[in-house]
Amino acid sequence: MGINGCPMCLAKQRRIDELEEQITSLKEKLRYHQRKEQEGFFGSSTSSSKRPVKPHVEEKERKPKGARRGHKGVGRKRHDEECVDRTVELDPEGELCPECGAPLEKKGWEERSVVDTPSQKPEKIIFRLPRRYCPHCRRDFTPGPPGVLPKTLYGNQLIANAVEMYYLHGLPMGRISQHTGVGAGSLMDLFKRCARLFEGVVPRLIQEYRQAPVKHADETSWRTDGRNGYVWLFATPDLSIFQFGKNRSSKVPQAVFGKGPLPGALVVDRYAGYNKVSCEIQYCYAHLLREVQDVEKEFDGEGEVSEFVAVAAPQLALAMGLRRQPIPDDEFYRRAAQLSSEIKATMAQGAHHMGIRRIQDIFRENEPRLFHWSERRAVPADNNLAERDLRPSVIARKVSFGSVTDAGAQVRSTLVTVVTTLKKRKAEVARRIKDALDILARDPKADPYPVLFPQTNPP
Repeated sequence: MGINGCPMCLAKQRRIDELEEQITSLKEKLRYHQRKEQEGFFGSSTSSSKRPVKPHVEEKERKPKGARRGHKGVGRKRHDEECVDRTVELDPEGELCPECGAPLEKKGWEERSVVDTPSQKPEKIIFRLPRRYCPHCRRDFTPGPPGVLPKTLYGNQLIANAVEMYYLHGLPMGRISQHTGVGAGSLMDLFKRCARLFEGVVPRLIQEYRQAPVKHADETSWRTDGRNGYVWLFATPDLSIFQFGKNRSSKVPQAVFGKGPLPGALVVDRYAGYNKVSCEIQYCYAHLLREVQDVEKEFDGEGEVSEFVAVAAPQLALAMGLRRQPIPDDEFYRRAAQLSSEIKATMAQGAHHMGIRRIQDIFRENEPRLFHWSERRAVPADNNLAERDLRPSVIARKVSFGSVTDAGAQVRSTLVTVVTTLKKRKAEVARRIKDALDILARDPKADPYPVLFPQTNPP
């Protein structure tokens, strides 16, 4: 077929091509803005609190109550004699039938198991302290009341309960004030004093964190004094360290990790602030999986993108779940080696689409930080542990809108670190805090660390 050499036809064809390119570009921009309106600025990685429109979740069909046929049911059990705290015998309401008035006959007892709690209202106590005088020294001697810090109106049990309620369970300050009968200002003074007493605990936990074989780190936004800032989390399965700061600079992780080389591996997202840490780094596959899925949403209907996502997304999902499968170690390492080779092959294939090439470049440029999970089973391919540990701080941010002052942020850093680590070690949080405060009430120079974490060998 010959080429039409008409100048007017060529000009029209060029104009048609230009308009088609503009239409394609405008469609992509429109699709991008529609996704941004639905999912937020960071796409699927946008936190739920910042999403403009949250999807409607349909109610799932409720399962029938009770056990399946043939299965033994698990219902409410009666109390065993060994675990009962007290037994109360009640007198009959009367010896005559309430219906006809005839005398009632005795038929023994019927037991009813109940779980209840006594009143939690704080008690007002007066301690009568023996006062003694030494004529030789010419001094008075009076012992302090047990379980009370010097020059404090409130007992250590009340302080410990308030710290647990506010910094672990996230109860509002007004609810705690109503429950304890202590004003919000007095509660904050108690929290500040408790944080000062425990401030030496955090550096010891940081030393323990540095030596952990697997470390996690993450950060999220936090407002202090009306200004945007961040809360940093440094966690292992046994501890959590929180740092509430004003910025997202690398100085915060550098202060925690130190300058020397560290053992083990650090699991993080691809934020550059962690790249200077002197240990092996494993990038989170959950973030990468979301980016792969975002490419498919952004270029919906393009065959090359759909084929790439159909192969890459299941591979990344398998990598994240492989270590939790009930298989022996030799089988795990065999499957991990095969899966990592398949992922590398997928990312090494030639691609024409720029969205695919962007994902592939991430794996090509950061290969030393993407496959530690296949070499050591203890290293996860995701950073879900840090994501879960940060969730209470995200909820607290919604409830309290951040910290009012820098001093309040520092108090939160110390106390949230202590209570979260105690919870991870399955300790009774309020009891451990009270025991530590009791020791400090007797000796202000005592070390609270071995009282709070008795099972830990101090570094």
